[in-house]
Amino acid sequence: MKLITLFLLLTVLPINWEPDFNNAKKTAKEKHELILLNFSGSDWCGPCIMLRRDYLENQEFTKMANDNLVLVNADFPRKKKNSGTPEQVKRNEDLAEIYNKEGSFPLTLLLDAEGKILKTWHGKPETSPEQWTAEIKAICDSRK
Repeated sequence: MKLITLFLLLTVLPINWEPDFNNAKKTAKEKHELILLNFSGSDWCGPCIMLRRDYLENQEFTKMANDNLVLVNADFPRKKKNSGTPEQVKRNEDLAEIYNKEGSFPLTLLLDAEGKILKTWHGKPETSPEQWTAEIKAICDSRK
């Protein structure tokens, strides 16, 4: 039994990122969930890399996100080999025109299913990953 518990604790739940914001809004509406939109520079922005590693890939966050959020990552890598398809690049640029005109990285937004901003985090959150996850979960719970 201890071995099974240890295995479950060490297993990281896969995190699913929706590449299309319009699909994310549709899914959020159908499932009565919120949208977490993250603007990142995955191959050049140190704080973005730390945010992803320490917060977005945190096991507690992943479990909470799978049950409460539709995740969208608008990534702006600098290396050509890391760029998405031209369609994805255009979708990310369109999102930045609406939600990140200043070009802030990382920028994380919690949105309702209509795309209205509920909460914004500039840079890495100032709380622990567990506290940040609990804060998001509380907002999700209050909206159900």
